[in-house]
Amino acid sequence: MKSGGDITTVKTIYHGSSEVIKKPEYGIGNPNNDYGLGFYCTEDLELAKEWACDGENGGFANVYTVNTSRLDVIDLSSHQYSVMHWLAVLVNNRHFSITNPLAAQAKEYLSEFFLPDISRFDVITGYRADDSYFAFAMDFLSNTISLSQLGRAMRLGELGEQFVLKSRKAFEFIQFVRSENAVGEIYYPKRKSRDSQAREQYLKRERKNHYSDGLFMIDILREEMKQDDERLLQK
Repeated sequence: MKSGGDITTVKTIYHGSSEVIKKPEYGIGNPNNDYGLGFYCTEDLELAKEWACDGENGGFANVYTVNTSRLDVIDLSSHQYSVMHWLAVLVNNRHFSITNPLAAQAKEYLSEFFLPDISRFDVITGYRADDSYFAFAMDFLSNTISLSQLGRAMRLGELGEQFVLKSRKAFEFIQFVRSENAVGEIYYPKRKSRDSQAREQYLKRERKNHYSDGLFMIDILREEMKQDDERLLQK
């Protein structure tokens, strides 16, 4: 966790969209995104341009600065949290159907023992779960891959991290700088290629090596592992 302090910290962040957004508004958006309702950004301009392109019509990478010195920030990728914490937040915000009984039990267990209280934070940073990454996470819940395999899979495709403004206060510290065109003919193929490459690498490296190494969800449930278990904190 990072808390506000006396040192001014100004970050440049980017939001990919089909339109120019000069003034992001609190309370607007999809409440079923990875970290719930918020304004989702990245610190990578090229990724923002890819996210802006749902098709070849293209979009915009909106550029902002945000002063985080007086904001409370939770970094789910820091060493005090594990993939399990990130996963607990994810499954409690995303809407999805569960047909596997083990996965249903796993979701309940994550919610009870690994869900951090994110309500008091202004900003959340952590993995971005696009369709591929979400599928990887569901494979872990269903006992198809191990925790260490999931950790490796989350680095495929180099999606980077999300920077998400959550609180009303956070929106007071964001300033629009400019927008850059994201040409659909260029960035939509890049977006598709990044996703397909991540899926291909996952199938080759992880999914085919079932029961290869590490802890599986069923091990965590059987041993009733909690968040302070060192085996779960390994990156």
